[in-house]
Amino acid sequence: MAVEATLQSLHSTVSALAPVQLAVLGALAFVVAAFVGRVVYRNLPGKQPPILEGVPYIGGLLKFAGGPWKLMEEGYSTKGEVFTVPVAHKRVTFLIGPDVAPHFFKATDEELSQTEVYNFNVPTFGKGVVYDVDQKVRTEQFRFFTEALKKERLRKYVPQFATEAEAYFSRWGDSGVVDLKQEFSTLVALTAARTLLGREIREQLFDQVADLLHDLDDGMRPISVFFPYLPTAFHKKRDEARVKMGQIFAKVIQARRASPVKEEDVLQQFCDARYQNVEGGRQLTEEEITGLLIAVLFAGQHTSSITSAWTGIFMINSKDKDLAAAVQEQSEIMARHGPGLDMDVLGEMDVLHRNITEALRLHPPLLLVMRYAKQGFSVTTAKGQTYNVPAGDIVAASPNFAHVLPSVFDRPLAYEPDRFAAPREEDKKKPFSFIGFGGGRHACIGQNFAYLQIKAIWSVLLRSFDFELLDPVPDADYDSMVIGPKACRVKYTRRKLQPARA
Repeated sequence: MAVEATLQSLHSTVSALAPVQLAVLGALAFVVAAFVGRVVYRNLPGKQPPILEGVPYIGGLLKFAGGPWKLMEEGYSTKGEVFTVPVAHKRVTFLIGPDVAPHFFKATDEELSQTEVYNFNVPTFGKGVVYDVDQKVRTEQFRFFTEALKKERLRKYVPQFATEAEAYFSRWGDSGVVDLKQEFSTLVALTAARTLLGREIREQLFDQVADLLHDLDDGMRPISVFFPYLPTAFHKKRDEARVKMGQIFAKVIQARRASPVKEEDVLQQFCDARYQNVEGGRQLTEEEITGLLIAVLFAGQHTSSITSAWTGIFMINSKDKDLAAAVQEQSEIMARHGPGLDMDVLGEMDVLHRNITEALRLHPPLLLVMRYAKQGFSVTTAKGQTYNVPAGDIVAASPNFAHVLPSVFDRPLAYEPDRFAAPREEDKKKPFSFIGFGGGRHACIGQNFAYLQIKAIWSVLLRSFDFELLDPVPDADYDSMVIGPKACRVKYTRRKLQPARA
């Protein structure tokens, strides 16, 4: 009788409610059920990666909004090497560390694709190149990059690196204060113009092209990743700059192709290149060449300038040890080879090489690298736990976060270039421990270019100046698309390094 009375009372109460009230109650019940269902689902035992979300449905988005680094710290500490963050209607699965990274770097494009996660670059690079073409065409275009950066071509670029660096630093006074990030941003743009974009751009059109590149760069904001065609002021300037770049390069390319003279730069390689297995074996169009030049410039310029700055900041901060060792190496090399710089001479600079690598370990310029899972796959953690990552997930790895795992590198937050020398060689303990230039199928094809460029620049500096850090080592600027150091003052004093005595 009590149950019947309760039900009758409930029926009377519900019957007395207005339709609007019933609708509100129904909606509330649905929301509560959905939230409860979401919580129950993400905690069910299974072989998919554990879920990091917090507040159902919106928690993942809130965590991303709080910054990827904080998100990864929480995910790694609470979930482990593999975890999934739901973001709106998508899922982002993180693979942290060398034990779970191999498939990310070894997978084919039919398994893990770049196009779906990097096609926000299309307005910047242009149509018909890189992420706006199918895999067969993109493979051929990457072959053009590889051909342009072969060893014999790199050998011809080194004197141009040195010439640009010597001319740039000759304008410094006997002493002064600079921000290395700003200085290297300008210098690397000049060396890139000389070796990538061509002599005509460097000597006649540099200021105009530099302004257009700035507008292209400024048009790539965090929101551009999700909404690359959003009608904003910076997107409008980006699109206008891209049109003007095409017009400038069309004239340069036409003149190049009409001339019997062959220049030693990447532009010339692209002008002469032909497709082999696609597009009927034709030459690249002027628009394709422009897009590929922009792509290679964006891929390399920030990496080189930012890594040059970090290398200097860390060496100068360790003035009596790491900077002194790099200077001594230069003095000894000058004693063996004289003052000239070429590819072979740069190849002997092991101390400087390790300093660059250690700076890149601590501060890779890209916080996240991503792929789209076209096919599901499994990963096994260091503790032997296997997870199945489903097709449709966005898969992310973080060089920055993986490089400071104490399970991979000893004293990971310390600047210790000798960790890459024998007998330590910490980067060789496991494959993909060091991923500053990526790895596997998509390792950066420009890494040798970058090392040579940075070595040439710092060789000129170490032979010409003494340095002092006026500020503490700066924090990384995680608000930028490409992560460099925040402002940091460095004092320079001109001096001439002498060759070491026998």
